[in-house]
Amino acid sequence: MATDEAGAALEREVSLPMLVLYGLGTTIGAGIYALTGEVAGSAGMRAPLAFLASALLAGITAIGFAELAGRLPKAAGEAVFVNTAFNRRNLTKAVGIAVLTAGVVAAATITNAFGGYVAELIDIPRWLLVVALILVLGGVAVSGVKESVLFAAVLTVVEVIGLGLVLWAGRDSFGQLGTRVDELLGPPTSFSGWSAVLGGAFLAFFAFLGFEDMDAVAEETTNARVTLPRAILLTLGITTVLYMTVAAVAVLQVAPDRLAESDAPLALIFEESGGNPDVMAFIAALAMVNGALVQLVMIPRVVYGLSNLDLLPTWAGQVSARTHTPVRATVAAAVLVMVLAVAIEMEWLARVTSATTMAIFVAINASLIAIKRQGTPTSTFQVPTWVPYVGVVAATGMFVAEALRIAI
Repeated sequence: MATDEAGAALEREVSLPMLVLYGLGTTIGAGIYALTGEVAGSAGMRAPLAFLASALLAGITAIGFAELAGRLPKAAGEAVFVNTAFNRRNLTKAVGIAVLTAGVVAAATITNAFGGYVAELIDIPRWLLVVALILVLGGVAVSGVKESVLFAAVLTVVEVIGLGLVLWAGRDSFGQLGTRVDELLGPPTSFSGWSAVLGGAFLAFFAFLGFEDMDAVAEETTNARVTLPRAILLTLGITTVLYMTVAAVAVLQVAPDRLAESDAPLALIFEESGGNPDVMAFIAALAMVNGALVQLVMIPRVVYGLSNLDLLPTWAGQVSARTHTPVRATVAAAVLVMVLAVAIEMEWLARVTSATTMAIFVAINASLIAIKRQGTPTSTFQVPTWVPYVGVVAATGMFVAEALRIAI
């Protein structure tokens, strides 16, 4: 057990509302503030349909993940799932390292984006902004899980308020829904139409990622076997409704081709309705901060979980008696993220994160297949047997697509 000399361990302080806000913070990130334009550029007026399709695609793995989290509510859940399913030490360690890699690279990507974005607004070097952000977020992550989750929850509320402002700015569009619903949700009538929607769905897929980070605080969640599945499902449902509604208002308010040309499509909608686009820019920056914080909370807890599986040295995951957080692992993660964010190109970081995440999803779905066959441990929430099989196919397809993008 990865505890310190005083026997300190993680404490259960995270409730269902806190966990849902934490989950929304991992999912509703800065991506939706920019991704809406790209999806509209591909799917046109059917952008909401593309978001729905991507929700179903991501949801296959998400609901399977919810069952696994209910069966095995542990930090480093993905590694625990694989270990329980296959009992292969090397495979378990590989998945655990993949989760750590994806988390570190994702945090570096987000931090890099934040530094570049803010550097355009104020005359401060990007590297200095990156270092300052990591120091602040590392301090929050070390202070305690309750403090970290509450901080993330506040940022999440601001992000949701930002989406609410976009909906309010485009409120006149709701009057068109009755007569234009077929343009938004009607099935395409040609192969090219379906291809455009599916292309948009693949783009939108990554806006739904984040549920896989929620099990990081499993051992700090109250009644985790029940709370975790509920929080994952609620996060997926709320995100889907928000994204589809925002996408509908976006394409009704502004032509899809104009949205596609904009680097900040939601700011464009807000500006055209008389709002200040800098407000959306500020909220987008906070969304980046939230995304980086969630990763810095997740990474050390994966280290803690891997230490408990004897896959990493015990000292690496030791918990502080004062803060009840894995301080050493948090400091190490912050330093590594800082170095990568300053030294590595952002686009390459993003592609590696995507490909690694898809490989992890393949392992998650395969683990659920094996654990269902074993029948233990049990869960209060279970999905049909066919779900993880579809998840393996979907995740494998996405992994191949991302691997090809990196190779090309």
